[in-house]
Amino acid sequence: MENKKTLWVTRAAVFTVALTFIVIGMMREEHLVVLKKAVNICLECIGIG
Repeated sequence: MENKKTLWVTRAAVFTVALTFIVIGMMREEHLVVLKKAVNICLECIGIG
């Protein structure tokens, strides 16, 4: 029984940390930087960029 509780607490902690980092990244507008880099890489593969 205690093992299941420990597993649940661990999963909740990891989920909370992940969600916190996602929110921080969105606030810093890092998703726009990632999108810009992805577009550049895609255009380079095609041979346009």
